[in-house]
Amino acid sequence: MKATEVIGRIPVRDVRPAVDGGGRPAKAVPGETFQVTATVFREGHDAVGANVVLCDPDGRPGPWAPMRELVPGTDRWGAEVTPDATGRWTYHVEAWSAPLVTWRRHARVKIPAGIDTGLVLEEGASLYARAAARMPAGPERERVEAAAHALGDDGLPLHERLASALAPEVDEILARCPLRELVTCSEPLPLLVERERALYGSWYEFFPRSEGTPERPHGTFRTAARRLPQIARMGFDVVYLPPIHPIGTTFRKGRNNTLGAGPEDVGVPWA
Repeated sequence: MKATEVIGRIPVRDVRPAVDGGGRPAKAVPGETFQVTATVFREGHDAVGANVVLCDPDGRPGPWAPMRELVPGTDRWGAEVTPDATGRWTYHVEAWSAPLVTWRRHARVKIPAGIDTGLVLEEGASLYARAAARMPAGPERERVEAAAHALGDDGLPLHERLASALAPEVDEILARCPLRELVTCSEPLPLLVERERALYGSWYEFFPRSEGTPERPHGTFRTAARRLPQIARMGFDVVYLPPIHPIGTTFRKGRNNTLGAGPEDVGVPWA
């Protein structure tokens, strides 16, 4: 009996690019930037966030790329990522509940209107303190901790308490280190990063045996190599040689047989 797919609290659906449902890898070259998109949603009106995680051929995750809603109201999110080396990479999408974003929406409406101000500020102080606790020690953590302290300080005017939390520098810090809850991860998708020549090329096809000399009309690889500079001057950067096989009469078990040769066949070239 087929197992039922488990869907997280914040569903992540239709991650792209996906070739053959993830059965085959998407392709890129080092330094090529491409967009990863996914449908992310949840029940209710609370805010969500999402990011892309790109893992190198050794399985090491790189810095995650924050996603944005591409068209408001469509639940379609996207971010650009750039692999920097050849190999077999993977990528996946993480979606999560964004309680601080939800709180800011409410605070900007309720505090100026005088609705539940004490409860809103107390909730904000708790959320900012939790966000700071998950950050590494340093100035950014201290700045978020200061915002949490100001939100919980009853001795400050309401507008000052709110302004400390909504300051642009605090927004920038929390955009890089958001408070994430109910994180849901999509299945990893394969990415094959190849050398740049695999991205495009101008192919020139010719038969080595046709590149002979007056003394030896049947060409060889050595005589065919003389054409390579001329081919390059014409703007081609890839040479394609058609399948090479013996030409002549084939004998099989003592009988003349012009069909396919096998392991015991002997090719006798024409004179």
